[in-house]
Amino acid sequence: MNKRTFWGFTVPSVAVMLSLMVVPLVATIWLGFQRLTLRDLQNPEFIGLQNYRDLLTDPEFWAAARWTILLVMIVVPIQMLLGLSVALLLDRVTRGRSFYMAALLTPFIVTPVVGSLVYKDLFDRGGLLSWLYEVVFDSPFEVTAGNVRWLIVIQLVWAVTPFAMITFFAGLQTLPGERVEAAQIDGAGFWRQLWHVTLPHLRTLILFVALISIMDMYRVYDQVFVWTGNRFTDAHTLAVYNVRTATAFDIGRVGKGNAMSILTVIGIFVVLIPFLYRSYKDQIEERN
Repeated sequence: MNKRTFWGFTVPSVAVMLSLMVVPLVATIWLGFQRLTLRDLQNPEFIGLQNYRDLLTDPEFWAAARWTILLVMIVVPIQMLLGLSVALLLDRVTRGRSFYMAALLTPFIVTPVVGSLVYKDLFDRGGLLSWLYEVVFDSPFEVTAGNVRWLIVIQLVWAVTPFAMITFFAGLQTLPGERVEAAQIDGAGFWRQLWHVTLPHLRTLILFVALISIMDMYRVYDQVFVWTGNRFTDAHTLAVYNVRTATAFDIGRVGKGNAMSILTVIGIFVVLIPFLYRSYKDQIEERN
């Protein structure tokens, strides 16, 4: 390939990447240093690190950060364990596999807002689960600050597990049969095969699912907003708090919202460093 052809293919993609990633990032960094509100978008005022100081001294920001990190710690491991378990079951199914897979992928296909509204309707007055709760406990079900977090966790697990399931199932289809047969000949049971054969084969996919899932948890918005709205602020994630700050709270502090976006990106990167390092080492080992 000559240089002209190379640049002909490369320049358009680089231009698109710059316009979609670098330009918005630079604009976000610049806005994070400005005092800018929705009431006066035409007159930004440079205030340096004041937006960052306001965020780091805001109790609501830290509450949202703690809840978001807790979601990552709870939902991601459960998602991966359930996804792997269901993938292993599907790998052993022969009849009706397509039907089961289509049914299990439904939560992943449904729009988050629609799924959240349907799920919430089950707990509203007249909903199936609300009715069952009233039958069993002889009192109406009520969403409170104490249980709304668990309701959000349950829905998130339901919504994101299919991603892990289909990824691990695809990885199981590439597992060489001779490895499994050799393990069986050596007398390895199911759990030893899983630990010494299956999981090492899926190691790269496990890291991939963990990376994507952690990033997804940091941007959870729809499910939380449907359940909380402007109530239960203790259950607001960073994404919900960011939108409230930039669009409605305190007349829409756009500069503060952009500063929070930068802090969120930095936080995600810090959390992902161990996974990125492990993935890099795996790639080096595979090449060698």
